[in-house]
Amino acid sequence: MPVAFTRDPDLTPALREEIVQLWTRVTNAGGAVGFVPPVTAADVRPVADEQAAGVRAGELRLVAAHQDGALVGTAYLKLNAHRLMRHWAWVVTVMVDPGLQGGGHGKRLLNEVIDMGRDLGFDALRLGVRSGRGVEDFYAAVGFEEIGRMPDAIRVAGGEFRDDIMMWLPLK
Repeated sequence: MPVAFTRDPDLTPALREEIVQLWTRVTNAGGAVGFVPPVTAADVRPVADEQAAGVRAGELRLVAAHQDGALVGTAYLKLNAHRLMRHWAWVVTVMVDPGLQGGGHGKRLLNEVIDMGRDLGFDALRLGVRSGRGVEDFYAAVGFEEIGRMPDAIRVAGGEFRDDIMMWLPLK
């Protein structure tokens, strides 16, 4: 069954709960989406609620991916509040259900976010990637370029650190 994308869907309580459950599954499968496994829905819910508040406030724009009526992916554009940086946006919380990874769904989701960024008139998109997972290769395959690294900027465990890889995609 094909995956359908919706820009700025209504954040109903049901969709918000689906986001929490997806985020939990992705994290526990090893996804680098702001947590370190293991997590529970109770761990994820406060952060997901903050993002939902950002969507309601107009600070974030959501792309949701559904298959057979179930949420299978998300990606957000985080808008810049600083007046000198409003020409570009952050791509955050890119997730695809672990059972669907490797089938091209993530690339299609990211291309939908890139198209949304263009449609919104942004000049570029930026994202941060946690090193150690090879995820930067996925983003490079759709056109993002590594523009820098902050060594050991992400602490994933007591004495275990990862680089924060900065990536950039000009849209014009």
